[in-house]
Amino acid sequence: MAQTTETPARTPEKAPRRRIHRAWFVAAVTFVTIIGAAAFASLPGLLIEPLHEEFQWSRGTIGFAVSVNLALYGLTAPFAAALMDRFGIRRVVAVALTIISAGSVLTVWMTAAWQLVLYWGVLVGLGSGSMALAFAATVTNRWFVARRGLVTGILTAAGASGQLVFLPLLSWLVEHHGWRPAAVTVALAALAVVPFVWLLLRDHPADVRLAPYGGEYAEKPVPVPGAARRAVTVLLKAARTGPFWLLAGSFAICGASTNGLVKTHFVPAAHDHGMPVTAAAGLLAVIGVFDVIGTVASGWFTDRFSPRRLLAVYYALRGVSLLFLPILLAPSVHPPMLFFIVFYGLDWVATVPPTIALCREHYGEDSAIVFGWVLASHQVGAAAVAFAGGVARDVFGTYDVVWYASGALCAAAALMALVISRPRTELPSPAGA
Repeated sequence: MAQTTETPARTPEKAPRRRIHRAWFVAAVTFVTIIGAAAFASLPGLLIEPLHEEFQWSRGTIGFAVSVNLALYGLTAPFAAALMDRFGIRRVVAVALTIISAGSVLTVWMTAAWQLVLYWGVLVGLGSGSMALAFAATVTNRWFVARRGLVTGILTAAGASGQLVFLPLLSWLVEHHGWRPAAVTVALAALAVVPFVWLLLRDHPADVRLAPYGGEYAEKPVPVPGAARRAVTVLLKAARTGPFWLLAGSFAICGASTNGLVKTHFVPAAHDHGMPVTAAAGLLAVIGVFDVIGTVASGWFTDRFSPRRLLAVYYALRGVSLLFLPILLAPSVHPPMLFFIVFYGLDWVATVPPTIALCREHYGEDSAIVFGWVLASHQVGAAAVAFAGGVARDVFGTYDVVWYASGALCAAAALMALVISRPRTELPSPAGA
């Protein structure tokens, strides 16, 4: 009797090893969700010229709306991570996608600049903040123990994949049918993902009686009330450590040199030099292709090399590439510009996997929320340059000064990454040795 009861007990232990672990399906759903939500991130750079021509709003005014969007995107992220702990990933993400859809479709009827700030800046910013990289970090932390760096890279690349999918379509819509059909497309894309999230995503491995990939089974943690309080408490605790400020400062420069600058102003800057909007948007889409490659590779590197050194290399290379960009802009696409696109694309968000890894090493169970605050600094940096870039274009008639300033900032970020201390958990080992 004892042997007959042991035999079926061994069978379910071996069976999961022969199947694909459920964590990979959760990662796939997360990947598709982020792709669907990424449509909103493809649009701001395409809106600047059409809105300027139709409403005669200055580029600084339009840039301000984009900066509000980017800032709220970041400032919402740490609270979203805490809300996911409290109410579950599915509920938070489904509500966020619905808010993105509502904010995007309401812009179709706007007639004043304050409405652009409210609909695109506030609503889409709040919704997208809950769909930020903290979402990817939360899924990775809960469902994976092994291959975390690789999974982080893949999920981070999902945003670039969404850009790749939507940017050529949206630029074509803006060019041939105006910006309103493009805004509606973004709204529909966000809304279409909601059923996938609700039906296929699961909050925790324990929900389906599984251990995380590469780890041991653990019961689902009891929901903790006071999500906002916890987010602030974690911030205050992390703010007393040096690594937090170095990570936040370097990631602010990361946002300034990517989302705030290139994603927002590359298309109008290229158009200033006579390049068609569709061609410039196509180049951004190519950045998305190589971003996927670079980010997945960065996740692989993060599992094997020092995240601090990786960050320093990434920021240094990005800064060098931005210093060359002003002399590469031209009416047509030429080989040196293509080289920049490939080089810059490989580095676009390669900084994310090592940054998340450093947050995890230093802050443990609070790492997703800490990364949410680090991401907030990323978006504040992006917001500042999105606004400053528009003002610089209005004042100087060119974006050159912003490209050069961002290149110099990247050099500073490389130095900041190098001086991040090793986590305390590693310190006793050499002492005892």
